[in-house]
Amino acid sequence: MKFRPCYLLFLILSLGSNLLFSQHEFTGYVNTEKWSGDIYLSLIEDYRQLSGIYPEQIIQKTASDSLGYFSFSGDNLPSGNRMYRIHIENCSNDEEKTIHFNGFCPDSKEILFIANNSDTLTLPFSFDKEMFCKIVSNNQKSSAFIKVDSIINDMRFAFASYRSETNRRINTKKWFSTLQEYAQNQNEPLTELYIYSFISNKSNNLYSYYLKDLKENTYYDHLLERLQKKYPDSRYYTQYKSELASDKFLITPQKTTSKNYQVWSLLILLFVSLGFNFFQFSASRKNRNSTSDQTKNLTQQEQKVLDFILKDKTNKEIASSMFVSVSTIKTHINNLYKKLEVRSREEVKSLFINK
Repeated sequence: MKFRPCYLLFLILSLGSNLLFSQHEFTGYVNTEKWSGDIYLSLIEDYRQLSGIYPEQIIQKTASDSLGYFSFSGDNLPSGNRMYRIHIENCSNDEEKTIHFNGFCPDSKEILFIANNSDTLTLPFSFDKEMFCKIVSNNQKSSAFIKVDSIINDMRFAFASYRSETNRRINTKKWFSTLQEYAQNQNEPLTELYIYSFISNKSNNLYSYYLKDLKENTYYDHLLERLQKKYPDSRYYTQYKSELASDKFLITPQKTTSKNYQVWSLLILLFVSLGFNFFQFSASRKNRNSTSDQTKNLTQQEQKVLDFILKDKTNKEIASSMFVSVSTIKTHINNLYKKLEVRSREEVKSLFINK
């Protein structure tokens, strides 16, 4: 009987082992009448690659059953919130290589969401077996991207109502504030990054206003602080920090000098360069004149020895060419050194080569 408590504890631990380890489970349905093939789960660490087909992001693959049901489960995901995408496509293996350029796939369906390793998430059909339009999850932040997309669609409708510059200017300010306020209220920097990736996209018509807003609005600096606090070692933080610094550099007036000052600076550099070149030319000419005076004192034999030295000939080679002994050549060289005021062959060469 004394072993019964231990045995009971073992049973409890065995039966409840799933409670001791984080497990994610993402399930859903696809319309098998329109879609077939594998279904993919991707972990998104680069918020510039939110939408599309990127093989390097895929972490799991599965297939649906005859009713269209599919499931992703396990304990291999990060414990903290991350951006994820589930997508399906109708491309064949041969088509993928040519069609999926820069992540673009014309025949695919996807949904983006926030989740972590302990989340359960379901993607049920909405109306008329429409898939990937609704998220049911124990993580309240999972469906934030769907809400952001809804706000963006409302913004586009407001812009389309009156296509005037005044209407665009007024509505841009309004919707920027609406998006940023919604994201802040979610208390999830990843939702703010999702919005930031949209408004700061260089191909977006809002990009010019974003740069103006960046100059006047402290929101973006506060977002950096929130990312650093919640995701300090993530790529989300480092990527945003780098992009923010780059964009701030674009909008910060550079402390450049006036055009007149630049012109004068260039003229001064030009004159200095000309002066230096003239000095080198004068020194070289003077050196050549001095060397020329020195060579006038050389005998005919010493001049021949000098020519051979400048051709890198050895004493033995010079003696053979001049039909004299090596000791005679050494005597000529010593006399040559005295008249040129040098002590070695290298110094002799420096007087004549490249002059």
